[in-house]
Amino acid sequence: MTTIELLVYADRLGGTIHDLQTLLDGPLRAYGSVHVLPFYVPFDGADAGFDPIDHAAVDSRLGNWADMRSLAGTRGLTADLIVNHVSSSSVEFIDWLARGTDSDYEGMFLTFDTVFPNGGTEKDITAFYRPRPGLPFTAYQGADGSRHLVWTTFMPTQVDLDVNHPAALAYLRRVLQTLAGGGVSTVRLDAVGYAVKTPGTDSFMTAQTLEFARTVVALAHEEHLEVLVEVHAHYSQQLAIAPLVDRVYDFALAPLLLHSLGTGTVDRLADWFRIRPANAITVLDTHDGIGIIDAGPIGDKPGLLTQSEMVDIFARAERATHGHSTVASVVPEWFTLPHQINATFYSVLGGEEVPYFLARAVQHFLPGRPQVYYVGLLGGLDDTELFGRTGNGRDVNRHVYTAEEIEQALTTDVTRAQLGLARIRSTHPAFAGDFSWAGLAADRIELLWTAAEASARLTVATTLGSPTIRIELTDSGRTQVLDTVVSVADWEPAPR
Repeated sequence: MTTIELLVYADRLGGTIHDLQTLLDGPLRAYGSVHVLPFYVPFDGADAGFDPIDHAAVDSRLGNWADMRSLAGTRGLTADLIVNHVSSSSVEFIDWLARGTDSDYEGMFLTFDTVFPNGGTEKDITAFYRPRPGLPFTAYQGADGSRHLVWTTFMPTQVDLDVNHPAALAYLRRVLQTLAGGGVSTVRLDAVGYAVKTPGTDSFMTAQTLEFARTVVALAHEEHLEVLVEVHAHYSQQLAIAPLVDRVYDFALAPLLLHSLGTGTVDRLADWFRIRPANAITVLDTHDGIGIIDAGPIGDKPGLLTQSEMVDIFARAERATHGHSTVASVVPEWFTLPHQINATFYSVLGGEEVPYFLARAVQHFLPGRPQVYYVGLLGGLDDTELFGRTGNGRDVNRHVYTAEEIEQALTTDVTRAQLGLARIRSTHPAFAGDFSWAGLAADRIELLWTAAEASARLTVATTLGSPTIRIELTDSGRTQVLDTVVSVADWEPAPR
């Protein structure tokens, strides 16, 4: 059966790793796997844990490695391998600044001269793709007075690794060994698309990037770890990297569903269903927002959606969030649109239950492994207060839930129905069989699983103003029809 995965920050759903396990052992037991977002030292740094000072240590405020192994005891456990950078406060970087060429970490960090030994022109430098405004360099000074322009793709405090240098590869190997010993079964390669800088290209998902991905996959497989790659890119690049790793994200699904629900059509979804990789992690929302660039055109490559259709998605999101998604979303340098919507998926759909549940149902019926983000599971709307305090647009979708808020959310139909979908996908025998789909009309599509005497059929209509869902489950001659949010919320597997 398919394992359904929960994507979560330990401190924002429960408070500690032990508290998170209590939830997963109890009301969230339908999830057979969990991806715990960075729990390293510090979990609450400038980039919510994606700037590790110590990538091999569990932050003691959350727990320890024994807690992680306990969490992994009866379920899959995914953790992030941050391959592009470390914190400027890390032991390794501080040692390099202090000791220079005498440091064991000499060569581990990427400098301007490493990439451009003969100098870089304006054209060379501005060709690099960066998901944030500005240029990707920060000035640092060594203890001996030496000056360095260090690559900082994301933030000035996130210093990039020279991933082709033996010192950086040795560092990544040490982290992988620690994660494997801590009960982790899958590592997500965070920001791997940016890891290799190649002059003359935009340095995003190039042939050199794919070669580095092969190297990291080999290192992970030596530790018996599965590899999930994170790449927000043109869909063709997702297809290119999918055969090289164990799992790849289906980031195109979310914008395509938003397009279908906003236009009442399913043809673009059908185009994607014909070619999407089967080893996908299917997502609608993540800790980084809702990726839109993944379905659109990039450069001279046509997208699954056109540029104007992407503009329309952003416009509908702006209306649904009363303008807040536009305020919170960031437009990268040299781009005219953000590459993602900073808002919760529920907010982008105006907090409307039926279209939201329709999108979740499609997510749970597609081949691959459905992954549900904790804010989405609990029907979260934009946390404008948190965004107001931090100024970080992604924080609108990173709410810190109290015990009382969790308890309340677990009683709502929108959360209960998602747990029902998880139970259906993880227990119904049809999902061990074969998948097929069919377009039934301009606004109607069907997803079908069949195995022996069992079948699971999802029919959705994206009709403007009146979307509908119908789930038909057959097992051993008994057929159930679920066509409301409440009926799915109440569904339980038959005793066997």
